[in-house]
Amino acid sequence: MAKEKIYFVSDLHLGSDLLEHPKTTEKRFVRWLDTIRDDARAVYLLGDIFDFWFEYKKTVPRGFTRFLGKIAEMQDAGTEIHFFTGNHDVWMFDYFQQELGITVHDQPLRTTIDGKIFYLAHGDGLGDGSQSFRFIRWIFHNRTCQWLFARFSSHGGIAFGHWWSRHNRKKNLADPVKYKGEGEEHLVLYSKKYIQEHPDTDYLIFGHRHILLDLMLNRKSRMMIIGDWMEYFSYAVFDGKTLSLEQYTTDI
Repeated sequence: MAKEKIYFVSDLHLGSDLLEHPKTTEKRFVRWLDTIRDDARAVYLLGDIFDFWFEYKKTVPRGFTRFLGKIAEMQDAGTEIHFFTGNHDVWMFDYFQQELGITVHDQPLRTTIDGKIFYLAHGDGLGDGSQSFRFIRWIFHNRTCQWLFARFSSHGGIAFGHWWSRHNRKKNLADPVKYKGEGEEHLVLYSKKYIQEHPDTDYLIFGHRHILLDLMLNRKSRMMIIGDWMEYFSYAVFDGKTLSLEQYTTDI
């Protein structure tokens, strides 16, 4: 079977203790990867794949063996794997490139696939005017802050990271994620501004917001927010002509 399709997925939050059965999500995702491995030319993992990730010089977080093994297998078999850092797994440095041969992106990517122009990003920090969020994001991306965090022992640092992720997620659960409408959804507003400056863009695809959204911005440009694997088990797929938003419901 020819590898013709391009897949996009985000927000698994692997390792989150707010998942009722964390390993179940990982196993389900690996089963989904098995269903696409024969026709997947590329898989774009658009951030927050892990609920927390920090690479020390000699240590990476424990676990995720099935997931890491499967994407390494697919990469070795000729499927391109692209990993975008999100706001939960921003501290990813060179482990994936050196050990798995996977491309890591820490910035949005504009790329051409089968003649169509795609703009791909996790979505955090794009159009969000919240001063508190922008300040926290600056800390997370600051090299000096990363260096200071690395001075913690790996045990203490990773434990703190999981506490922070859990605290942040519980705060979000108190205010359930929902679509704010075209006039207030910051990724929609960002996309509209972006296509004014780049009118040749065909598709803009994001994660981060944990909602399902498929929206035509004008006669040419279309944007998607592709949900998550905590509630929707969703992904987008491009077959060279058509982009669609799908859900993996086989074993739910």
